[in-house]
Amino acid sequence: MDSARALSDARPTPFWLEDPGRPTALPTLVGDTRCDLLVVGGGYSGLWTALIAKERDPSLDVVLVEGQEVGWAASGRNGGFCAASLTHGFGNGLQRWPAELGQLERLGVANLDGIEATLERHGIDAEWERTGEIDIATQPHQLDELHEMAEAVGRYGLDITVLDRDELRAQVDSPTFLGGVWDKDGVAMVHPAKLAWGLKQACLDQGVRIHEHTPASALREHGAGMAVRTPYGRVLAGKVALGTNAFPSLLKRVRPYVVPVYDYALMTEPLTAEQLAAVGWHGRQGLSDSANKFHYFRLSADNRILWGGYDAVYRFGGHVRHEYDQRPETFRTLARNFFQCFPQLEGLRFTNAWGGAIDTCSRFSAFFDTVHQGRVAYAAGFTGLGVGATRFGAEVMLDLLSGERTERTELEMVRRKPLPFPPEPVRWAGIGITTRSLEHADRTGGRRNLWLRTLDRMGLGFDS
Repeated sequence: MDSARALSDARPTPFWLEDPGRPTALPTLVGDTRCDLLVVGGGYSGLWTALIAKERDPSLDVVLVEGQEVGWAASGRNGGFCAASLTHGFGNGLQRWPAELGQLERLGVANLDGIEATLERHGIDAEWERTGEIDIATQPHQLDELHEMAEAVGRYGLDITVLDRDELRAQVDSPTFLGGVWDKDGVAMVHPAKLAWGLKQACLDQGVRIHEHTPASALREHGAGMAVRTPYGRVLAGKVALGTNAFPSLLKRVRPYVVPVYDYALMTEPLTAEQLAAVGWHGRQGLSDSANKFHYFRLSADNRILWGGYDAVYRFGGHVRHEYDQRPETFRTLARNFFQCFPQLEGLRFTNAWGGAIDTCSRFSAFFDTVHQGRVAYAAGFTGLGVGATRFGAEVMLDLLSGERTERTELEMVRRKPLPFPPEPVRWAGIGITTRSLEHADRTGGRRNLWLRTLDRMGLGFDS
């Protein structure tokens, strides 16, 4: 079957957001209101900030404003991998913060445990499965790279299981798999929209006031606090936490540090018992291959396969627009690559095809700071691993707003920012050259050309 035919019935909407449990939107803010803490953004970053603020101090008056509906952007359309890593993977952390990596890994595990505990405490059914993730080699040079990484992980006392070809294919069967490494406890699968909606309800239960369809358009000082303008009113707040991520920050100084990169995914129809048996996948792990242009894939609760990644698309000017959520040429590529990976599933069809913007920074992991005499904090740049790391980012923002010196605020990762991206057209050209160089490395046994080696020396380190 022509793989593109499998897309003929695919709806142009994120599978997760079609869930019938989607809550009704809350009313828009009309008029002025006052609060102790205003949170801007109703994705994971903002939701965790509001919830943890109330858990730290139940007397705090917290307001959250969201421009659309809670969870409608990246938090409701990602792959549903919730990782312990705060550094966009062990390798990225080892390159950038080797002296702190053991501490960062420990904090990351505690953060993932904290997410799990929150789901239990608030009764959030987000289809949580802590099954881990397998990084897969599909080319011989990737086997060597994975084995080197496993050795490095072991030196830090972390547990990772190396799988040869037969061991891996006993877990999940594909003729393209040559081997892999399995992090059994550091990644959980989750229904991303249900996680966002569950956090929304937990915030409401704790007394957070939430206003949806209330975009924040301007931020300025107001007396001893801050004022944030919305279409029909204003929020006067003692302090403000910004969780807008891929969208243009209310702080112009932050914008050069983040570019929106579009990622795309497909969801299949549910597998039959026979189709599932042909693949195996008894452990229900999350999977990703080890190419620079990589795929990530996983099973949903009803045994669909989410298949995403490969193309990461930056558009000139760095705009976030609804029309960018659809890219047929990428969907065709994803479909073709899916059936190359799982030829035994020929005839399976895709029900959904969608995309969304990732808040990418030059070090691939979040950065933090405060402005306006410590009254405004922000976290941004999670680069695709924000499902888990945004909770840590929320803790950092609240630490910074309180003026506390904590283990988190003393981290070099928190104290230093990444390099900003250059202005257009240099930004667009540089990202384009990098993308083509990464494609070339995938075709030539992983060899990084002069451009990529130069970026490595500059500390940009584009490797995924």
